[in-house]
Amino acid sequence: MINRLAVCLIVVLLAGIIRGQETFKGNASYYSDKLHGRKMSNGQPYNRDSMTCAHRKLPFGTMLKVKNLKNGKEVVVEVTDRGPFSRKFIVDLSRAAARQLGIIAAGFGMMEFTILPKTGIPYKILAEDKPVPPLLDLDEPPAYFFENNDKEEGKKEK
Repeated sequence: MINRLAVCLIVVLLAGIIRGQETFKGNASYYSDKLHGRKMSNGQPYNRDSMTCAHRKLPFGTMLKVKNLKNGKEVVVEVTDRGPFSRKFIVDLSRAAARQLGIIAAGFGMMEFTILPKTGIPYKILAEDKPVPPLLDLDEPPAYFFENNDKEEGKKEK
């Protein structure tokens, strides 16, 4: 009996891991320009030119791939706020995200949302992986600076 329970538990856990990305569909609207600069639920000011969104329950920092089902355009946004407070919409997008998705004129659109897995910054170099190169010594100009000047001075002397 315990073995069957353990096997069932393992199967359920593996099914969750294999399933991978969670996808859902619904309407998305976008923030009013009046909110630009106001503090969001995460404590940061809203910037209409950033790729952010509001969701009622997803944790802050969750990355969503948003696809406009009407025209196929896609963007990736970060959940930084709570809302929308209308049940007709699942997500409130920043103006920049709405512009790239092509929903500014309509004000909303039917979207497909995919929760992206949490990953590190792909271009970030960790200190233990590779040392940071030293800064240039600005007290002495680089050698190539003198070489170019010598050549130009030589041309002027002739």
